[in-house]
Amino acid sequence: MPVPRRSGVLLHPTSLPGPYGLGELGPHAFRWLDWLAESGQRLWQVLPLGPTGYGDSPYQSFSSFAGNPYLISLERLHEDGWLKAEDLVGGDFGDGRVDFGPVIEFRLQALRSAAEAWRSWASEDERAELAAFRERAGAWLDDFALFMALKEAHGGRSWVEWDAPLRQRKKKALAAARETHAEAIERHVLWQWWFDRHWGDVRAAARERGIVILGDVPIFVAFDSADTWADQDLFHLDDDGHPTVIAGVPPDYFSATGQRWGNPLYRWSRHAKNDFAWWIARVRRTLELVDELRIDHFRGFEAYWEIPAEEPTAVKGRWVRGPGQPLFDALRAALAGEDGELPIVAEDLGVITAGVEKLRDDNALPGMKVLQFAFAADAADPYLPHNYPANAVVYTGTHDNDTTVGWYAQAPERERDFLRRYLARDAANVAWDLWRAAQSSVAETAIAPLQDLMGLGSEARMNTPGAPAGNWGWRFTWEALPYWLAPQLREMAELYGRLPSEGAVDTPYRQSMTGGESDE
Repeated sequence: MPVPRRSGVLLHPTSLPGPYGLGELGPHAFRWLDWLAESGQRLWQVLPLGPTGYGDSPYQSFSSFAGNPYLISLERLHEDGWLKAEDLVGGDFGDGRVDFGPVIEFRLQALRSAAEAWRSWASEDERAELAAFRERAGAWLDDFALFMALKEAHGGRSWVEWDAPLRQRKKKALAAARETHAEAIERHVLWQWWFDRHWGDVRAAARERGIVILGDVPIFVAFDSADTWADQDLFHLDDDGHPTVIAGVPPDYFSATGQRWGNPLYRWSRHAKNDFAWWIARVRRTLELVDELRIDHFRGFEAYWEIPAEEPTAVKGRWVRGPGQPLFDALRAALAGEDGELPIVAEDLGVITAGVEKLRDDNALPGMKVLQFAFAADAADPYLPHNYPANAVVYTGTHDNDTTVGWYAQAPERERDFLRRYLARDAANVAWDLWRAAQSSVAETAIAPLQDLMGLGSEARMNTPGAPAGNWGWRFTWEALPYWLAPQLREMAELYGRLPSEGAVDTPYRQSMTGGESDE
């Protein structure tokens, strides 16, 4: 089914304003949705919503199924009576960049206080609601809550460093751990329920405003995660749980040693024997949280770079065939809507082979076009708008790019000259020039990071791949949003046929994708 022409904004919830050092799923999230609707935008793209660990990256999560408890709204917990005013003293971190260390310490203490209050004062109806959630989500929630409780008990150490019976998931050891750590397990279950409720309310509000939420699924999972620990047979691990081979990408123009990501690789033959049940469950859970999803490193489904775990770089690796079409046949059989389509955007950036293109096109998945990549070659460059297919998502830049203003300031003069001539602009407002190019293109979906729409420089960059620190912390303030931005966005959406119909709720892949009407 063709997607109506639309546009949207890339902004992770952590970048929202708010009083406690980190964007959360409270009043500012609802105000953000109002602003998007006022701006004529149909889509809000977020990064992965899972619980983050060391490095604070949403792409290295403790679970592919759980939500990030740091996003739970402390304001709402206070309104609901689970937090007292004194519990929030010391949490005035301002609206600046996220200082993850002290912010997380404060939020965890507040969440623990709220959990203690809930344990003491929750009504029977509230306890019944929690029990119903636990039963509904038990397929992933029980292992996740136990994993987090054990991680706390081991001082945060990776599961591969736990005692062998726990590491190897011996039944007696797990049963004893559930009894010993029952209180911590209950706390993590409660936090997941709160996340589910808070995010569910935000998502329901988005639907009411005709806004589709586009989520993000990294193809690989973190090694130190409940995913790997709970289903070790689905990954290439040795008898002690250590990866034997890991993920990455080979050397290229940008890196002489490639990129050694370190994620464990899937035993795809075992996934296939189980009819890809784990992947179906993962995508189904993601579609409980979002309307559509982008799969990061889509090319790994066709072939992926396998690196021996003992290698210090990605140089000595090899290409290995991925699961290919059988995975998507299984996903379609389990999850496709009435039109047979999957609500998936393929992140097909980088060096892409004919096989990757075929896998994408055979499944009618839109690929990605990034305008910052468009001006390094000539008129044949596939990232230039005149070369787009309609079934595509065009970005000015992504969370991994510098802002457009920052990129242009550092780009070679040849690229800058090509951009000016191609767009017939002097690039005095280069971010807006690229946004107009995206909007006017034939691509059905156009997305820009909020930083580009605000015309910000490199100081507002969200992530620098390979940088060990300083990422993911950018936030905006309402005061910094230009007064003219919302009406200008709406006018451009109208000019290029991307404005939603009056009163229409645009969910192009239909609620049948997630099993009917939302109960959120």
